[in-house]
Amino acid sequence: MLNALEVFTTVIVGVMVGVEFSVAFVINRILDSLPDDSALRGRAHGGRMLGAVMPVWYITSLVLVAVWAIAGWSHPGTGLVVTAGALLIVSVIMSVLLLVPINNRGKTWTPDNRPADWKQQMNRWDRYHYVRVAVIIAAFALLVAART
Repeated sequence: MLNALEVFTTVIVGVMVGVEFSVAFVINRILDSLPDDSALRGRAHGGRMLGAVMPVWYITSLVLVAVWAIAGWSHPGTGLVVTAGALLIVSVIMSVLLLVPINNRGKTWTPDNRPADWKQQMNRWDRYHYVRVAVIIAAFALLVAART
């Protein structure tokens, strides 16, 4: 049973990392290269869509890691799992304090109501997101290492 939990948790966190990596290094680059207001519209839509899904995914990942750490407390690799959980907590705190406020503004923007500094705000979101992606990649790597 613990083995199945480990695999399931690793897959859930791994797919989340893949989505966030794709947003950082693929989707936003594509959107930013589009003409006119397409980037603004695309980012606003992505903010609404992923803003609804990702909080559940982050919390679910954190809960699964916590259950893994508790269920496997006496097994080798538990320290790695606990450290991965701590990194996921850091990513949630970063999200709530740094990324969500920008996203909440950005998802309401249209070409008619956008602020003058909307691109600077999106660039700030991108920089915070790069750090968050690094944090969750580290958490994922620790989970993979704990499985070996």
